[in-house]
Amino acid sequence: MAQRYGGKFSPTPPPGTAGQPPVAQGPNPFDNRRPVKAGARSSLLFFLALFFLPSAFGGSPTDLILGLGATGLMLLSAWLTREGLLAQAAWEARRIARRPAIPRKIFGAALTGAALALGGMMHHDTPIFPILFGVIGAALHLGSFGLDPLKDKGAEGIDSFQTDRVARAVDEAEAHLAAMKDAILRTRDRTLEARVDRFAATARALFRSVEQDPRDLTAARKYLSVYLMGARDATVKFADLYAQTRDAKARNDYETLLSDLETTFAERSRSLLSDNRTDLDVEIGVLRERLKREA
Repeated sequence: MAQRYGGKFSPTPPPGTAGQPPVAQGPNPFDNRRPVKAGARSSLLFFLALFFLPSAFGGSPTDLILGLGATGLMLLSAWLTREGLLAQAAWEARRIARRPAIPRKIFGAALTGAALALGGMMHHDTPIFPILFGVIGAALHLGSFGLDPLKDKGAEGIDSFQTDRVARAVDEAEAHLAAMKDAILRTRDRTLEARVDRFAATARALFRSVEQDPRDLTAARKYLSVYLMGARDATVKFADLYAQTRDAKARNDYETLLSDLETTFAERSRSLLSDNRTDLDVEIGVLRERLKREA
């Protein structure tokens, strides 16, 4: 029977290999790598920006100014659109999330319309057709990429102050995980990258538990801030050292640290879920007693 290749330097070593943890599976909207949806569709806008350059350099000085302006606006629109798609993916992945502070996709649509209007002015003396080009282009952009999330998302029946505290805490925790990911990339070791991904997946399980019930934030705050901040600082120092020395002992100590933290985060998540179940049992018991008295 065919068997998937794996070895010491493979990112997915075969089952049973000692010291090689499994890789967390599934897409991750918070990963600093671009999701396929964001990369494939928004990259087309970067390509379209190049169409203005031949007319810009092959025409009059006015055409040059208009063409370069249209190219710049289209490139800025492509970048804003990609960032808007990433922000939307992060918003959709969370149970409690604040809307993006800047509606990037809407701004991207407006810039696309402005770029097409400037491009149309290179070939039309009257502003009617360039304006129509811009309006149609902005509408097509919105139709292709949609609107940004325009409202906060949170659990119904929970105080908005609590949901806002959770959203800020999760944002801070995600920033620590992103810093860990950026730092470990400097080691150029795919196994270590996968190990950090696995730890991040365990940490995010705790994030989701807190989002399910914002009242758990007080109990989990040190895990979302102090522990993750320490993990981030340790990762930065280890990455700088390991990239230069390839010290095997330092690597083993770092992986042991991640394992200890991973176990701690997993136990905290189970504890929160267990406490939620206890609260639910109490609520059900109280409700049953009330129904008996009313009956």
